[in-house]
Amino acid sequence: MTGLGRTLLLTLVCCVFAATAKAQVKELFSPAEMQSISVETSGLFSRSDAFSIDFTGVREYEYSFPLPVGKAELINNSSLCITTTKGDAVKAMFEGVVRLSKHIAPFGNVIVIRHDNGLETVYANNAQNLVKVGDKVKAGQTVAIVGGEGMRVFCEFSIMVNGRRINPATLIEPKSHRLRRQVVMITKMGERIGVKTTRPERLKPSMVEDPFKNGDTFKWDLSHMQAFEWAYPLPGCKVISPYGNRRGGHTHSGVDLKTKPNDKIHAAFDGEVIQSELYHGYGNCIKIKHGNGLTTLYSHQSKNLVKVGQRVKAGDVIGLTGRTGRATTEHLHFEIFFQGRRYNPAILFNHDTKKLQNATLTIHKNGSVTSKKNP
Repeated sequence: MTGLGRTLLLTLVCCVFAATAKAQVKELFSPAEMQSISVETSGLFSRSDAFSIDFTGVREYEYSFPLPVGKAELINNSSLCITTTKGDAVKAMFEGVVRLSKHIAPFGNVIVIRHDNGLETVYANNAQNLVKVGDKVKAGQTVAIVGGEGMRVFCEFSIMVNGRRINPATLIEPKSHRLRRQVVMITKMGERIGVKTTRPERLKPSMVEDPFKNGDTFKWDLSHMQAFEWAYPLPGCKVISPYGNRRGGHTHSGVDLKTKPNDKIHAAFDGEVIQSELYHGYGNCIKIKHGNGLTTLYSHQSKNLVKVGQRVKAGDVIGLTGRTGRATTEHLHFEIFFQGRRYNPAILFNHDTKKLQNATLTIHKNGSVTSKKNP
């Protein structure tokens, strides 16, 4: 075969592949679906007027907030305006297939991703779309570069069911960016979509059993904790006073975390409230026993929102930041104890990333604890 013949054959093959790819996209999505943001999802309610989505067992790599370092504000109960910095990457919330990727006035560059769970997520005002219709994406995959208007850099994010927007705060916590661990029932009600959520009484009995019932040592691999089993006590905070020695020889028994007055404080793990009262220099103080030798303490609250004997789950709001007791500014003083012995909270939490340490703790019945970083 001559060089010209090979070139013609290669061109023909490329054309066939291109035509096949276009045909596959057409089979996957109709022309209307590839052109419009809000369209009904074909077949979604063909078998029933309702379906449910179970978010209680979603693993960490199966979910991503669209702009993990952004600040989210709920707009009209229908979308999130997530502000960030220029050049930030927009992430896919769940695994799915790109249904729409184009410029649509007045929303700018828009991406719509259809997910197997029946939801669609919308990412608008992008400076640049990085995916095209028909692309399969994973949770956390970069799909666009954030854009905005004027000096404001933001993504307008929304969630749809059958072309109707639902309140994104029903599924995610805008401030902490966490996915709410719940079962969501979606119901078609004529032209409207109804959303009802239920939260199981117990998600997983991981933190309440006695780890020392079979021996005097217990290993706790923090990397095995699922997202719904823990919560950083004060999302969005900065450390204003670390654990350890201070000037004058005084020892700071915990870490001081600051955001703003009356901010929400979250229980770090599942457990039982064993103290909730005004307590000397701690001011309004809360202690929670977690059943694995761990106790956490939260103090200086303007208000405690839990009572002694109350069972709480990781992420539950237990109080509001304040300056009661010996405090010069509104903040959270956070302490941890293993078998009654106090430790640096950094043994559990990385205060920069607001995540658990990638480490395994060896906890002894006498309260001694060692930490070893995981490979």
